[in-house]
Amino acid sequence: MKMNRRTLLCNAVKLAVVGAVGANLSKAYASAEDAMKKIGEFAGGAAPTEGRISLKAPEIAENGNTVPISFEVDSPMTEDDFVESVMIVAEGNPLPGVATFHFSSASGTCRASTRMRLAKTQRVVAIAKMNDGSVFTDARDIKVTIGGCGG
Repeated sequence: MKMNRRTLLCNAVKLAVVGAVGANLSKAYASAEDAMKKIGEFAGGAAPTEGRISLKAPEIAENGNTVPISFEVDSPMTEDDFVESVMIVAEGNPLPGVATFHFSSASGTCRASTRMRLAKTQRVVAIAKMNDGSVFTDARDIKVTIGGCGG
């Protein structure tokens, strides 16, 4: 094999790209600590308790590219007692905050459904913030059999 300037330059660029990609692999997914930090920011310092919110998600997602989830919060949605917002957090995705839904007393009910992409088997958490500052949570462990975000 004859080495010329073009081949040497191409190999140097390939090596630089591999080095740059390899250096970033350590932070490819969020950690449970990142997810807890995101939840803490959303909750505004209030400690989340279980109850009032119900998260529905499949136990096994055959395809991580499109995982259906839904939630419903038990709230009368009156001026005195309503849900301000609900955040969905996936602990193992590159960015833990998946979606935030905003509500008001005029919403009537507090429920929504969507599809999300999951990078790998992980815990998904729904957090509901009420107008009085209280925070409620529910979580599901979802096993992903075919990769989504991360392949």
